[in-house]
Amino acid sequence: MTTAPPDSAALTRAVRFLHDFARRRSPRVLPVPGGFAVLDDRYTGSYDDNKLIVTEAADPGAILAAADEVLAARQHRLVCTDDDRLGAALEPAFTAAGYTHETNLVMTFHGDPPHDPPPAERVDLGELVPVLRGEWRRTLPEATDDVVDGLARRAEARPRGAERVGFYAVRTPEGEIAAHADLYVHEGVAQIESVFTAEEHRGKGYARALLTAVLAEAADADLIFLVADAADWPRHFYTRLGFTEAGRAHDFLRA
Repeated sequence: MTTAPPDSAALTRAVRFLHDFARRRSPRVLPVPGGFAVLDDRYTGSYDDNKLIVTEAADPGAILAAADEVLAARQHRLVCTDDDRLGAALEPAFTAAGYTHETNLVMTFHGDPPHDPPPAERVDLGELVPVLRGEWRRTLPEATDDVVDGLARRAEARPRGAERVGFYAVRTPEGEIAAHADLYVHEGVAQIESVFTAEEHRGKGYARALLTAVLAEAADADLIFLVADAADWPRHFYTRLGFTEAGRAHDFLRA
């Protein structure tokens, strides 16, 4: 059975994993008040690859100024913190500055290992990137081709972030990718990320089959976690699979 440390320790390890993964995958890491920024000029339309990460208390005005300076060449401003108290402290200033606020849940796995899991099919980027490109085009119909292409190809940078990075999928009977997810494993910690089921395939059990398979792939890790939108329905699905909330993170976005 996969075991996890107490939630406070699990959260600390998960947050450290997120920060280290962001640093390792990014071509440019810059110091900013209260934390650091990651930048990737290959994927300028990707919020996740071009953002500030605040790890300790700092003057909100200084952070806002740093976001404008560091992200001056981008069309967005994104500031994240994986500390719930910091997020609450920053919210008034960022809301006043025109940022929207999103809360995410860091959820750790405490369930039993899957019994007779379906096989996890590992797919390569040569097959996955065109699928991602089509998904982003449907999600962002008004985006430029360059932005859509960058959002799809940013997966190419993920293998730099951890010792083991895999892209997994389940298929329809006809062979089409119905759902896919990333798995990152480093020093005993595993993150499941970018879980997505194509709209036309939802409600058919593909996501459950996918997550069950990926959990089996991650069974050798002593901590498995994912990050879920606190306001969206998948968090309930993850709870049913055996994930529980360990902490809250905050994103402040101006696009």
